[in-house]
Amino acid sequence: MDKRTFLKSAALLGLAGLVKPLKIMAEPVADTFTLPKLPYEFNALEPHIDKQTMEIHYTKHHQAYVTNLNKAVTGTALASMKLEDILKDISKHPVAVRNNGGGHWNHTFFWNILSAQGGKPTGKLAAAIDSDLGGLDKLKETFNQAATTRFGSGWAWLIVDPAGKLAVTSTPNQDNPLMDVAEKKGKPIIGLDVWEHAYYLKYQNRRPEYIAAFWNIVNWAGAEKNYLAALQK
Repeated sequence: MDKRTFLKSAALLGLAGLVKPLKIMAEPVADTFTLPKLPYEFNALEPHIDKQTMEIHYTKHHQAYVTNLNKAVTGTALASMKLEDILKDISKHPVAVRNNGGGHWNHTFFWNILSAQGGKPTGKLAAAIDSDLGGLDKLKETFNQAATTRFGSGWAWLIVDPAGKLAVTSTPNQDNPLMDVAEKKGKPIIGLDVWEHAYYLKYQNRRPEYIAAFWNIVNWAGAEKNYLAALQK
């Protein structure tokens, strides 16, 4: 190899060394959306929700929504937006964003509205339940009906509506009341997943039993925080 050929080869190798890191730097450092840490152990909500259901629901179903949401927003302006901002104009976005964005938001909300301690509503939320809905028993009756009669898969919700009043509603699939496509819009206070994957291992087709058990593990302290935050927006 003569000197000219050697220098040319060396230059090409050097250029290749410069180009390779640029390719690496162009790749995303991390996903836009991530699976949040579960605030309790998988068995914490037993006997109302069993350990196996919780583990599968969290590590498989919720993770799938996160993974598919990231795929759907990669390379778009949505990748730099907050999820709630995406959801409020969801009719403008692809179905994959609606399904997986809703799934990610709904499940993140759901985990945080569950607690082994259970209890009853207190403070301003308890007062609003009495004044707006006729009391806790009436709330349970209305909510249970919404959850039971939601055909197929979906969610039941207690929300603060645009007028600042508590209301009960349900949504199909992974929709939620934050979305502009929701039949009844509002800020979620509590929510219940009535997809079969949320209860079938323990309750099979007995959805009403699962719904009844839900009231034993509602995180009312968290619901109170959601209520107060909703009133401020």
